[in-house]
Amino acid sequence: MKPSKVFILLSDGVGLRNFAYTDFWKQAEQNNIEIVFINNTPFDLKKMGYREIKVSQMRPHKLTDLFKKARVQVDLDLNIKRFNDQIYNAYRFPFNYNSLTESIKSFTVSALSKWYSSENGIKKLRKRIFDLERKTKSYRDFHTLFEQEKPDFVFSTNQRTVAAIAPILAAQDLNIPTGTFIFSWDNLPKATLVLEPDFYFVWSQHMKNELLAYYPFITKDQIFVTGTPQFEKHQESRWITPKDDFFKQHQLDIQKKYICYSGDDVTTSPNDPQYLADLCSAIRRLNTQGQNLGVVFRRCPVDFSDRFNHVLTENQDIIVSIDPVWERAGEGWNTYLPTVADMHLQLSTIAHTEMVVNLGSTMVFDYVSFQKPCAFVNYDVVDCPREHWSVTKIYKYVHFRSMPQPESVLWINSPNDLDQIILQGMSNSSATVQAAQKWFEIINQDQPNKASLRILEAIKIIISKELAQQHIN
Repeated sequence: MKPSKVFILLSDGVGLRNFAYTDFWKQAEQNNIEIVFINNTPFDLKKMGYREIKVSQMRPHKLTDLFKKARVQVDLDLNIKRFNDQIYNAYRFPFNYNSLTESIKSFTVSALSKWYSSENGIKKLRKRIFDLERKTKSYRDFHTLFEQEKPDFVFSTNQRTVAAIAPILAAQDLNIPTGTFIFSWDNLPKATLVLEPDFYFVWSQHMKNELLAYYPFITKDQIFVTGTPQFEKHQESRWITPKDDFFKQHQLDIQKKYICYSGDDVTTSPNDPQYLADLCSAIRRLNTQGQNLGVVFRRCPVDFSDRFNHVLTENQDIIVSIDPVWERAGEGWNTYLPTVADMHLQLSTIAHTEMVVNLGSTMVFDYVSFQKPCAFVNYDVVDCPREHWSVTKIYKYVHFRSMPQPESVLWINSPNDLDQIILQGMSNSSATVQAAQKWFEIINQDQPNKASLRILEAIKIIISKELAQQHIN
C-alpha cells in the first residue's frame, strides 16, 4: 500500500525538538506515513537522514505583520470582555516609539486594533490577513509545490508563525487537509493563534477547552488531544548519561548533591542573578550545618547576556554552570537552535540533580516526570526593582490557574525560606510530587511517551476521512 505523504512545516527550534529529534519520523514510517520536512530553519536535516525541502523565502506580505499585531490586540480586548478579566492586558507588549519607522508601525497597529475591535471586526481582520497572504510569492510557490508533490496532509509545528499562513492557505485552496500543533502550555491565553488550519492538535482536554473558549469559530471535531512530544523521552534510559560519566564530564563532585537552578530570559525574570545568588547563600549556610550541596546552573538557551558572570565568579566553589548545547546557524537570537545533544544534556541534568528552582517554568513538569520536586521563586528583589515587573504579576497569568492546588510546587516567598525549602525538597517532597503529577495530568495527556503516536493516529484518521470523502464525491 502506498504510504501517505505528510508535509511538516518546520519554522523554529521548538519544532525541531518536538518532531525532528524524537522518534516521530521512525513511528511515521512504521505507520506507513512518509514525512517530508518543509524546513524553514537554518538546520540541515539531511544529515539526520530525513527528507527535507529547504525553504528560505517564506516571506509574508509586508503588511501582514502589522495586521497580525492588531489581531493580537483585538483578541486580547475581546477576551477581557468575554471573561470580564483584566489579566489579558498583561499579555500586551508596549508599543515601540524609539524611531520614526517604529512609531509609524505602532500608530498603525493601534489604529487598526481600534477599528477592528469587535466580534465582527475580528472576522474582517482575519480575512484581511489571509487576503494579503494569498497575494504573496510564498503562497504561489507553495501552491505550485503542493500541486506537484500532492501531499495528503500539511502540518505546522507552530500555530503562531506568520510565515506558515501562506502554505496553510495554499494547501487549503487545493483541498489538502491541514493542521497545526499548539506548542506551549501558555500560548492560548496570549492570543498567539495566527494560523487557521482545518485541525488543531493540543496537549490536553484542558487546552482543548481553552481553544474553544478563545476562538469560537473552532469546533470540537476540529481538535485532537494528543499530548506533546516534549516529554516523550523523559523516562528512556538511553537519553540519560550514567551518573559517574555525567559528573566526570562536567567536573561535578560525586560526593555532593546538586540543586538545579534553571534560568529564564531577561524579560521573564530580570532578577534571576539575584535569585541564583540567594540560592548560593542558602547552600553555604546548609553546608556549614553538615550538608554537602552544590548548584548546577542551566541558563535559558537564548539568554546570551553576561548578567550572571559576577554570581558565577563569586560562587565558583559552589556553582557549576552547564550551558545548553545549542548551535548558532545564523545571525540573531532566533537562529540558535536546539540539538539532539542538548536533549541528552537536559534529561541527564534532571536525572542527576535533586530538585529544580526557577521562576514559574515548565521545568516543574520535566522534574515531576522524574518524580522530583520544583520550587518556584515567589518574591521580588528589594534592591533591584524593575518597573512594571513583579512575581505577583507572573503568577497571575492564566496558565497558572490550571494548578489544582498550591502544594504542586514548593513556594520560596523570601530568601530566608530557601534553607527550609531545599531540605524539604530533598527529603520530604512526596506530597509535592504527587500534587505536581496531578497538575501535569491536567496540562498534558496521560502516557506522555505516546504523544507522537497519537499525533500520527490523528493524521491517519484525517487522511482516511478525506480519501473517503473524495471517493464519495
